[in-house]
Amino acid sequence: MTDLANKPLDEIEANNSEVLAKSRRYTRRSLTVAALAAAAGYGFCRWVFYSPGEGDQPIPRRRAFQANAKLSQMIFNERALAPTYAVNEAEEPRTNGVIGIKQDLVADSWRLQLVGVENERSSPRFVPDVTACEYAYTPDPEAEAKQTSGGSEILRERAGKFNRGLEEAGLSKSTLAAGTPGLLLTMDDILKLPRHELVTQFKCIEGWSQIIHWGGVRMADFIDAYPPARKADGSLPRYVYMETPNGDYYVGYDLHVCRHPQTLLVTEMAGKPLTQRHGAPLRLHAPTKYGYKQIKRIGVIAYSDLKPDDYWTKLGYDWYAGL
Repeated sequence: MTDLANKPLDEIEANNSEVLAKSRRYTRRSLTVAALAAAAGYGFCRWVFYSPGEGDQPIPRRRAFQANAKLSQMIFNERALAPTYAVNEAEEPRTNGVIGIKQDLVADSWRLQLVGVENERSSPRFVPDVTACEYAYTPDPEAEAKQTSGGSEILRERAGKFNRGLEEAGLSKSTLAAGTPGLLLTMDDILKLPRHELVTQFKCIEGWSQIIHWGGVRMADFIDAYPPARKADGSLPRYVYMETPNGDYYVGYDLHVCRHPQTLLVTEMAGKPLTQRHGAPLRLHAPTKYGYKQIKRIGVIAYSDLKPDDYWTKLGYDWYAGL
């Protein structure tokens, strides 16, 4: 240990001056680095939070969603099967979400508008304008106020005529234009396909899940029965678009997700026919996706090579929605 008492005063003062000079240099450097780091952090935060938006999210966040989706697809592989359970483990289905199904549909008025099918004009179900389909709903106070026929027992809504997209995300850019040709299918057409049962978990993005007993037809069998028209180069379209009859709720999918062996067009839950609030007469179950991708009361299925609009993606959620 240095004996300061034996050092001359001028040497001690010189040492002190050197220490103070170094301290000032380090302090200035630290403050400069800290200021630059703070400025960079502030600039980064502004870039993340205030960049132009895409799907109700700043573009940097949306790109992070997309990167996470690609990583999940590489690691987990969307062909993997979701876990299944015994029927006695199934629960009574919870009712959740009524966008697109707030009015009770008259079952006999339902038709599935199917667009983009191979050789559609040769089908007996072909019509030159699927949007001319008319749906009927049982009245409620709000519906009765909108009726124009006075004393009618039901409210009739032509798919391409009434106001659509009245919920928060607005009108879908992928909704069918008036005069769109395609097939109008009945429930009998759907029920001719092989019936399947599945007991899987329904998982909601809100944080809850349930084991549900589903019944219906595999989407893969539906696509085989009504295959998409191929493009000029012989390849298939990449996407499938679905929408409720009133156009208020809509979802887009990659074609291979719809061909997943566990993706069902559901006609039954818990061993009973679908109820109105669970999406009667036809809804989707995709156990590899969160619930917001599992559209209720399907009125439109359209094959497309353009990435379709998606209700919750427009409001900031992830298109992929994989578990």
